[in-house]
Amino acid sequence: MNTLSHIFARPNLFARLGRIRPAAALFAGVATLAAPASLAVSSAPAVAQSQSSQLDRAVGALRAITTLRADFTQTDRSGRSYSGTLTLRNPGRIRFEYSGDAQMLVVSDGRALTFVDYEVNQVERYPIGESPLGALLDPNRDMRRFGEVQSSPGNGVISVMVRDPSHPEYGVFNFIFSPDSSAPGGLRLASWVSLDAQNNRTTVRLRNHRYGVSVPDSTFTYRDPRRTTRRPR
Repeated sequence: MNTLSHIFARPNLFARLGRIRPAAALFAGVATLAAPASLAVSSAPAVAQSQSSQLDRAVGALRAITTLRADFTQTDRSGRSYSGTLTLRNPGRIRFEYSGDAQMLVVSDGRALTFVDYEVNQVERYPIGESPLGALLDPNRDMRRFGEVQSSPGNGVISVMVRDPSHPEYGVFNFIFSPDSSAPGGLRLASWVSLDAQNNRTTVRLRNHRYGVSVPDSTFTYRDPRRTTRRPR
């Protein structure tokens, strides 16, 4: 089962990866995916203004992160869970290192998202812009354009649904932000839910956030299993 497809909800890849291996499931569902509640349909100006302010706060919190390391737990729709360490360095670099027996790696070098399956010596590479997750990884994409604030669950929590209406095959992400005075922008990215075009859902929860840690360039390289030299790419 390749769980990589569930991570980023890209058509076929992200959904297929999530079903096949733990890496694909990484980005499919941390919290319950709420029904879309577009800012544009709100008839109350005060509500729309509040939602716009919340969206600005969420975007600002993401962009304020320089580096982040956190532990993650990923759960797929059948209830299987995997864990590991997430490392993020803005702009656009991320690494999901799986623990245990999961012979998978997900890494972005700022241009493309790469899924490495060491069990079958397979590497798949996709532009980071071809997924709603690009709102998290790609500084050239504006979450304000693709994001919609959902009904607030209360306690200062902000839920943002991200989707590209012109590319429904990319799937949907629901990012959950929790208040945290120690986090950049005062908000902590707590979890996300991804739902792909085949309705495969994956939940990712983050904990033990560490900000401003040293993250070398080598973090976002990988050993290519297709190369006999086995040197980082």
